[in-house]
Formats: sequence, structure tokens, C-alpha cells
Amino acid sequence: MSHPLEIPRHVDDPPTLLLWRIDDLIPVVLMLVFGILADQLLVFLLLGIVLVRLYGRFRDSRPDGYALHWAYWVGLFGPRGHTTPNPFIRRWRP
Repeated sequence: MSHPLEIPRHVDDPPTLLLWRIDDLIPVVLMLVFGILADQLLVFLLLGIVLVRLYGRFRDSRPDGYALHWAYWVGLFGPRGHTTPNPFIRRWRP
């Protein structure tokens, strides 16, 4: 059963492309590119759809922005700036 589509109503809502959230489109687009490169488009496209479903369940059971905070914590994403601490430093002293 599908969930109702939520249209962004506030400035701080997650970014969207047409009707889909960007974080829902990233796995499908990445798997589409990998499928084209591997010449297995259908297999990778189905894998991308499965990843979106799994990520949707993961995202719905956690607070907003959890994946971004997790990516920062493991060092995959880090904003550059003097006020942002290094994510690999576990004990931070001002």
C-alpha cells in the first residue's frame, strides 16, 4: 500500500524534483547509471527501486535529517567551514 504524497509547504522542507524528494531519487539515478555502465539496466533499476523502498522505511522511522547527520558522523559528508568540527574528532574542545 502506498503512502500519500506530501507536498512541501515550508522553506525548510527537504528539496524535491517535480514530486519526489531528492533523497528518494538518488538511489534510482545511481543504479540507473551503474546499470547502463554494466549493460544490465533492468537489474540495476529494480535494485534501485528496492533501495528506495528500504530507505523509505529507514527514513520514516527516524527524525528528519537523520541520514545527513549519519553521513556527517561517518565522514561521508562534511560542510566546509571554520565553525564545523572535523567529524573524525570524537572529543571536541572549543
